[in-house]
Amino acid sequence: MGLRTGILLVVVLLIAALAALNWGTLATPTIVSLGFMQVTAPLGLIMLGLTVLLGLFFLIYVLWLQSTVLLDARRHTKEMQAQRDLADKAEASRFTELRTFLAAQENDHMARNGERHAALLARIEQLENALRVRAEQMDNTLAAHIGQLEDRLDRRPVVSEPPRTAVVEVPAPPPASSPFA
Repeated sequence: MGLRTGILLVVVLLIAALAALNWGTLATPTIVSLGFMQVTAPLGLIMLGLTVLLGLFFLIYVLWLQSTVLLDARRHTKEMQAQRDLADKAEASRFTELRTFLAAQENDHMARNGERHAALLARIEQLENALRVRAEQMDNTLAAHIGQLEDRLDRRPVVSEPPRTAVVEVPAPPPASSPFA
């Protein structure tokens, strides 16, 4: 129970206790002026009735006010949920658009890589062909030079010399050194 409710309950109980303790005074008839006429009635009961009527009026007003606040809160909650759903859909749309964009970029990148790979393979094939042609030219040039050298050797007169024997000196192995020295 809230503080305001507790204070209101204490005030109502005090009014009820005061009315019960002074019932005789409240019920005593007296002359009451209504402005345009005078009547004999118990003034205390009239004032107590007006207080109860005023209390009921405020109670009805508070209930009406609380119900309108609850209805407004419910309406705001529905609007907030609708806005949240709209934001979620927009975010999902952006994610889908981003996914599509990234897929297109990846496909474009893969196509460019495929073209570069094909160009690289073609360049390697061209270089291999050039290397093969160059190797054949080198083979032909080398064969031509060897052929010229063979022709020169064939044209040269043969001189008979006694075979030479070569003496090769083998050096003595170095003295073994101790690993502990």
